Amino acid sequence: MKLFITGIGTEIGKTVCSAILVQYFKADYWKPVQSGDLHFTDSHKIEAWTDHTTCYPETYRLKLAASPHQSARAENVQIRLDHFQLPETDQPLIVEGAGGLMVPLSDNRFMIDLIDTLNLPAALVVRNYLGCINHSLLSMMVLQQRNIKLEYLILNGEFPEDTERVICSFVTKDTRIIRIPEISITDKEQIKTTAKQLTITKL
Repeated sequence: MKLFITGIGTEIGKTVCSAILVQYFKADYWKPVQSGDLHFTDSHKIEAWTDHTTCYPETYRLKLAASPHQSARAENVQIRLDHFQLPETDQPLIVEGAGGLMVPLSDNRFMIDLIDTLNLPAALVVRNYLGCINHSLLSMMVLQQRNIKLEYLILNGEFPEDTERVICSFVTKDTRIIRIPEISITDKEQIKTTAKQLTITKL
């Protein structure tokens, strides 16, 4: 099992959700592009929050906390899709993107192009906020247009019933739903507890 974790935007809990899935599937972890926070990267967080996880090195480590194309330009680096190679592992693998599907890696290549290049199914992390329905449906539409399988829809936190109903009505029967409860404190104990209680359902 190999899976690309993406989201409907930034700061919606992709790394927390990735940690829970790493723990649940006993998976390895890879963050292809890290922009900023090099002192405490997403890989560092996964290592701190999960048990004995192998985290593979990022292909690009960029200092500026910004969109990857901007961070790369600040260091006179060009992000190229042919530089990315999936780590070789016999374990399940969780790959975490940066931001959403249309986050630019360069002026004409985007995160969705990386998912396509790696030939991975996607898991879309959704969090409730005003506008999340619009962002969720647009994300699902662009995945469908690119023939990228939406393996999981991850509902991160609490949702109004009307919001959840509309978002879930847009997924196909092949997509499974993961509901992750609101997590107030992120640490290894909480990640492990949530992973043990994780339920994966179909519509």
